[in-house]
Amino acid sequence: MNKKQSRLRRARRTRAKIRELGVPRLSVHRTAQHIYAQVIGPDGGSVIASASTVQKDLVKSLKATGNVEAAKLVGAAIADKAKTAGVTKVAFDRSGFRYHGRVKALADAARETGLEF
Repeated sequence: MNKKQSRLRRARRTRAKIRELGVPRLSVHRTAQHIYAQVIGPDGGSVIASASTVQKDLVKSLKATGNVEAAKLVGAAIADKAKTAGVTKVAFDRSGFRYHGRVKALADAARETGLEF
């Protein structure tokens, strides 16, 4: 089993538990250069809000897209978009990534901006 398969196995278990809860989930995906966040509806088939370091409005205010500062900005942006869509409570889906570094920075920024999880 390689690194990606291990991560996806961990993610599958988390997503099964979140599905039982029946709340929207804040899904995070990171690559070496970018970080992406989506608020996905409880049905699992609809994206309520999304933010990433690929979006032009966020990239303008960043020096680099693959660091903690970029993750904080994406976390604040996703929380704002989710609140305007009427979502305040979500379940955090880290997609099998360790809760550390950029993933943690995104989560903390989203909490500070008003999302509850």
